[in-house]
Amino acid sequence: MIQNTCVFYLKVQRVEQACLFELSWGRGQQISVTLPYPENLTLLYQEWSAVYLSFYKQALRGRVSNIGSFAAPPVDWHAKLVQAEAKLLYEFHQWLRSAELFEIRSRIAQTARDGEQEGSLLAVEVFLTCNPIEVSRLPWEAWEIGTEFAAAGRIRIVRTPGIVQGVTVTSKTWRRRARVLAILGDDTGLNFQADRDAVRSLFSVADVQFIGWQPGKEADLLKREIVNTIIDEQGWDVLLFAGHSHETVLTGGELAIAPGVSLSLSELERSLKTAKERGLQFALFNSCNGLSLANALIDLGLSQVAVMREPIHNQVAQEFLVQFLQHLAQHKDVHESLLAACQYLKLEKHLTYPSAYLIPSLFRHADAPPFRIEPFGVKEKLKRWLPTKKEAIALAALVFASWQLPVQDFLLEQRVLAQAYYRQLTNQVPTTQQPPVLLVQIDEESIKKAGISDPKPMNRRYLAQIVDKLTESNTKVIGIDYLLDRYQKENDQKLAESFSAAVEKPRSWLVFGTKRKDGGGWFEILPEFANPNWSLQGDVMVLFGNQISHITLVPRKYSDSRNLPFSYLLALAYQLNFEQSNKPPQPQLQSSMNWLSELKAYVSDTTGEDYKEIFSPTARLQPLTNLSYQYHQRWLHPIIDFSIPPNRVYERLPAWQLLEEPINSLKLDSNQQPIVIIAAGGYGEAGAGAEGEDNFPVPKALAYWRSQENPPDRRQVFPGGEVHAYLTHHFLTQRLVVPIPDLWLLGIAVLLGKGTVLAFEQVKGKRQKKDRLLLIFFPSGKGKWILLMTGVTVIYGLASLQVYVTGAVLLPWFIPATAFWTYILLNLLESKSHV
Repeated sequence: MIQNTCVFYLKVQRVEQACLFELSWGRGQQISVTLPYPENLTLLYQEWSAVYLSFYKQALRGRVSNIGSFAAPPVDWHAKLVQAEAKLLYEFHQWLRSAELFEIRSRIAQTARDGEQEGSLLAVEVFLTCNPIEVSRLPWEAWEIGTEFAAAGRIRIVRTPGIVQGVTVTSKTWRRRARVLAILGDDTGLNFQADRDAVRSLFSVADVQFIGWQPGKEADLLKREIVNTIIDEQGWDVLLFAGHSHETVLTGGELAIAPGVSLSLSELERSLKTAKERGLQFALFNSCNGLSLANALIDLGLSQVAVMREPIHNQVAQEFLVQFLQHLAQHKDVHESLLAACQYLKLEKHLTYPSAYLIPSLFRHADAPPFRIEPFGVKEKLKRWLPTKKEAIALAALVFASWQLPVQDFLLEQRVLAQAYYRQLTNQVPTTQQPPVLLVQIDEESIKKAGISDPKPMNRRYLAQIVDKLTESNTKVIGIDYLLDRYQKENDQKLAESFSAAVEKPRSWLVFGTKRKDGGGWFEILPEFANPNWSLQGDVMVLFGNQISHITLVPRKYSDSRNLPFSYLLALAYQLNFEQSNKPPQPQLQSSMNWLSELKAYVSDTTGEDYKEIFSPTARLQPLTNLSYQYHQRWLHPIIDFSIPPNRVYERLPAWQLLEEPINSLKLDSNQQPIVIIAAGGYGEAGAGAEGEDNFPVPKALAYWRSQENPPDRRQVFPGGEVHAYLTHHFLTQRLVVPIPDLWLLGIAVLLGKGTVLAFEQVKGKRQKKDRLLLIFFPSGKGKWILLMTGVTVIYGLASLQVYVTGAVLLPWFIPATAFWTYILLNLLESKSHV
C-alpha cells in the first residue's frame, strides 16, 4: 500500500536582522512572512554548542579545536547541557510560535488533519531550505508544527539544499537484493566493531561489502580501492561511511579514510556520479559536521543523504546506527528509520546521551521517494500478494456467493440470455433446413378434440393412433415420453399392436421413457408393450429438480440401459440408423426386432473407446464433476444451450394436427427425417407424479426467442418434452457447452487484480524513473488507468461471448469482473490523492 504524501516547500532566508519564511505548495499557492530574527537564539545556540562539545569531548567523530582545560573544580556538564538544550529549544519554539507564522503553521497542520478525518494514510512532508548555514545548524527537526492543532504526528521535516544542479534520476539495475557498501574510515580514537555488527544486521535483506583502512595499507592504494569499489559495475543502493569527517568551504567536506589521510568530496565527485547512475540512492555519513557533505551530495544528484550536523560521540553514533539499520532492515524507509532512531535516543538514552537526538538530519531531493530496502525472495514476494483486510472481506463474500447454487443458476440464466442477444446481434444463429427433432405434442387442444376427459394417465388408444400414423410415415426413431407401467385394460391391446407394427414393418427404433421410483427400482414398461429383450428404456428425469439448465450426463459405467438418459438413447439410435458407416448389415429376417436386440446389446456392452467414436467424451460424467457433487457443486457439467433458438432445435407439431394431416404432408419418409418424440404439450395434468410436474419455468433465453417468433409464442411453461428435444439435439450435434466454475475464474481474477494493483503502485512509486514499458500498460494517471482496465474488462467480456459460441466453453464474466474491480476500486479509494 502506498502512503499518500502532501508536499510543502518552506524556504527560510535570514537577511541581517529579519527572517523571511516562504511556504509554497500545490499549483503555485504561496504564503510569505517576514519576522525579526532573535539574536538571543544565536547566543543560545552557541552556548548549547559549547556545552555539548564539553560534555562529549572524548571520542568525537571529528577534529574539534581546543575547548580548554577542565581541571578542578569538576563541572556537571550533563546538567549544564540539559539546561542549555531546554533554553535553546524554548527560545526556538517561542520564535516559531509567533503570530506572524500562524498562517503557515495552520496551513500545514490543517492538511494533516484533513487526511486523518478522511481516514486515509496521508503524510505531510515539509521540504526545508535554510540560508545561510548558521540558520541550517538550528534543530529544525524539533519544530513541532501544528502541535496546537493536534496534528504534529503526521508532519515530517526533511531538508533540501537551496541550490540543486544535479539530475536525480537513478538507473535501477535488476537484481534480487539490495547492495550496501560500508566504508570504514580512520579509526583513530574510535572502535568500529559495533558499527560492523550493526551493518551485519542487514545481511538478511541485502548484500553488504566492507572496505576501509587496514594497518600497513598505502594511502594511494586505499584511495584507488575506495574509488574503484564505489564505481562497481553491479552498482550500490546504499553507501555508509563511519569515521571522522570535516566541513570544508571549497571541497564540499572531507572524509578521513586513514590516519593523516583524507578524501575530499570533490575527489569523489566523478565516482559518486557513476555510482548514482548505477543505482546509488542513499548515503549515510555517520560522522561529524555533515552539513556541507549533504549539500554537496544532493547537488551532485544523489537523491537522499543522512548526516550528523554536529560533532557526534562515537558511542552515540553507534547507538544511532544500530537503531537506524534495524528499522531499515524491517523495510521501513530511511526517513522513518531516522525518526525512529532519534526517538530512541530521545526517550531511551536521554540520560546517557543528552541532546543526541537533535543531531541527525535527512537531506532529500523533493522528487525522490524515500528509499527503502525492498523485500526480496519468494516468501517476501508472496507477502505482497496477500489480501488486505478489506480485500479479504470482499474476497470472502465473493467466494461465498460463487459457492451458492442459486447464485450460480441466476448468473447462468442471465449469461445464456446475453449469449442469445450476442448470437442474434452477430448473426451467428445456426442455420438448418430441418430441425433434427420433431416434437409431437399432446396439448390442450389435442385432448379436447380427442374427447379425453382425464389425460392422467394419457389415453393409450390415442397414443396408439399417433404411433400408427408415424408408422405409416415410415418414421425410423420414435421416443415415447410417457410412463407405461400401469394397465389400461380397454386400450393396452391396441397400443401393443401399434408398437409391434412399428417394429415389424418400417423397422422403427423405439425408445421408452422411464424413471426411478422414490423407494428404489424403476417404473417398468409393461411386457405387453415391449419385450425386455429388444426394447430400450431411458431415464426421462432432468438434472437438479426444477432447474432446467444442465445436460443429463451418461454414467461412466452402466449395465442397464435405464441408467442412460432418454435423449441420449434417441440420439444413439438415430446415429446408428442413419449416419454410422459401420452400422449392422441388413438382416434377412421377417421380424426386425433383432435390430433393437442388437442395439440393446451395443448399448449394454459399450466401452469407452466405442463411445468416443459416437459422441463427445464431454457427454459422459467426468470424475471431477462427480467429485464436485459431494460439495453440492456442478463443476464442468455441460449446460443446455438455450442461446440456440428452439426452431433450430425442434419442430413442434400438435398431435391433433398429425392425425388430421395427410401422410405425404409430414415429410417423414426421407433420408433426413427427424427423431420423433411423443410428449406432453403443456397441459396442466402433465407429470408422472404431481400434476404439472412436467411443466417447467421458461428460461429467459428461451423466452426471448419465443418473443421473436412470428407470431410470438406466449406460453408460460416449458414442457419436459422440449427439454428432451434440446438434449437430443446437443447429443447429436455434440453441442456440449462446458461452464468453467465461477470459483476457478475468481481465483484468476483475484491474482490479476492484485497484480494490477501492485504494478500500478510500482508505477506510482517510481514514476520519476520513466519505465516506458510499465507506463504503456499501466499509465500513471488514474483516469487513463481506469480507462485501460475498463477496456480490458470489456474485451474479456466480448472474448468470452465468442468463445462460448465457437469453443463451447462458458467463461464466467460477472463474478471475476467484480473481483477484479473490487481490488482496483479498493486501491483507488486507499490511494486517494490529497492536495
